[in-house]
Amino acid sequence: MGHNLNADNWGVHSATEASLLSGELLFPLPEPPTDLDYREKGSPSAAKIELGRMLFFDKILSGNQNISCATCHHPSAGLGDQLSLSIGEGGNLLGLGRDTGEGLDAVHERVPRNAPDIFNLGAKEFVTIFHDGRVQQPFKNKNFFVTPAGETLPSKLENILAAQALFPVTSATEMAGQMGENTIANFAAEKDFTSIWNALAERLRSIPAYVSLFEAAFPKIKNGSNELTFADAANAIAAFESQAFRFDNSPFDAFLRGDDDAMTVDEKMGMSLFYGEAKCASCHSGPFLTDHQFHATAMPQIGPGKNHGTSGREDFGRGAITEDAADNYKFRTPSLRNVALTGPWGHDGAFSDLKEIVIHQLNPFDALAYYDRTQPVLTGRSDLDAIDWIAMDDAVAVDQLADACQIEPVNLEPDEIDQLVSFLYALTDLRALDMTDIIPSSVPSGLPVAD
Repeated sequence: MGHNLNADNWGVHSATEASLLSGELLFPLPEPPTDLDYREKGSPSAAKIELGRMLFFDKILSGNQNISCATCHHPSAGLGDQLSLSIGEGGNLLGLGRDTGEGLDAVHERVPRNAPDIFNLGAKEFVTIFHDGRVQQPFKNKNFFVTPAGETLPSKLENILAAQALFPVTSATEMAGQMGENTIANFAAEKDFTSIWNALAERLRSIPAYVSLFEAAFPKIKNGSNELTFADAANAIAAFESQAFRFDNSPFDAFLRGDDDAMTVDEKMGMSLFYGEAKCASCHSGPFLTDHQFHATAMPQIGPGKNHGTSGREDFGRGAITEDAADNYKFRTPSLRNVALTGPWGHDGAFSDLKEIVIHQLNPFDALAYYDRTQPVLTGRSDLDAIDWIAMDDAVAVDQLADACQIEPVNLEPDEIDQLVSFLYALTDLRALDMTDIIPSSVPSGLPVAD
């Protein structure tokens, strides 16, 4: 059962607090997550998890062997990279210190979208992955996935998180590298996904320590009935992410379980607004605070874009996947668990201040018109800087962005906005404040883990 919302049960002690907290909610509070909400009940095999951990931090999976999954999803940076738009293949170092590389090996562009958060993706309800939903599991109880690979998708994938893990390695900007730099980059330029995955599997088969890890994780490989494939690697990465990045025990969850004192008065007031007048829960619903749907919120468009619109610097989001103009500028509703740790926020990291994106979501039209261009956190380089604002400088494109917006403005007082932000902080699992124990000291390839 959910928490009793009678104000007398909220741990408040003054008549003023009780009267403020006793308003009716427009949306139901969720049940806190349990093991049953997760694939494999939250417990993949230890051998598979350890293999996935090594792969997640190993640069062997990138074309030029200079970037890993962890580079853009690092435990020391809230499983992101603290940048609005990531610096992918060709850059050096991590997080705010990451540069754009040097000479011919330097990055060619910023990654067009913000590194999405990867908390709690082992939950069964996550059947849509990426900001534009280009990887989906249409039927929850069937391992059938809709992906950019179409019919060439490997058949041994255990879940949608494994399907997702196949694709960063195929992106020239993210991990593969530029055509002519390496064989994998050449395959990526031709969108030959199968050859990329086969080449990476061959790399892994050439490293005895990895062969041993795969044999421990997958008995069919050990007994010789199956050859080590990149689908096995993707399954292991998914198992690791499912277990290692599960952080779903926040003060909000403690409150839902009946601990009246787990949240402060301001956090409870923010919760009341979130599930009430502010209508945040119309999209951010359920145990993971997402409806997994696509919505247009007039998020400012920055960076290189996705080759959409007249300038090529726009990002049509879901519309580019469905090829339906009615879906332009729609992006997947993100989960808000641990949201205070995952900034910058927005599909392109347009906001580095959590309060500012809350203000935007309450009134996107005004916020778009008066957008503060100092909000993005971008690694500077003159040629990259020159294209960052092309979409926002296009008045027609900005008007189209505003016209597509589906949010009805909500007017809140400044102190109410602060309370909403307080509630968002109460969605933080405090264990996620220090995830450094997840980072291995070394990986089987021998490539450096620390940048």
